[in-house]
Amino acid sequence: MECKRLWKSCVPVVANLLLGIPAIVPAFLIWYVLSNGPLAELGWTDREPTENDGMWLWLVFVVPVVACFGGLWTLLNLWMRRRLPAAAPPGPYWTLAATLTLTPYLLGVAFG
Repeated sequence: MECKRLWKSCVPVVANLLLGIPAIVPAFLIWYVLSNGPLAELGWTDREPTENDGMWLWLVFVVPVVACFGGLWTLLNLWMRRRLPAAAPPGPYWTLAATLTLTPYLLGVAFG
């Protein structure tokens, strides 16, 4: 019985780490739009020199990609959270899920 409980507790951790691999695409797109838009206006980043199409074109790509991934991520985590052996408090669960999902992207930025 204890092995089954441990298995059910590890599934969300592994699933969110695996979801982090395709999450690299929406995370990069968000960073690209922010670094060429609002953060460049504030002087915190430099614009891409060849980026002269404007932000509207990028938002046409970014919004659907982020919305699809965010919807999938939310639905999967809601489903997994309901099946945990013990009711996990929502705050720590969602924080850990988001952190685990962003881990592959952050590792790629740090070591890439």
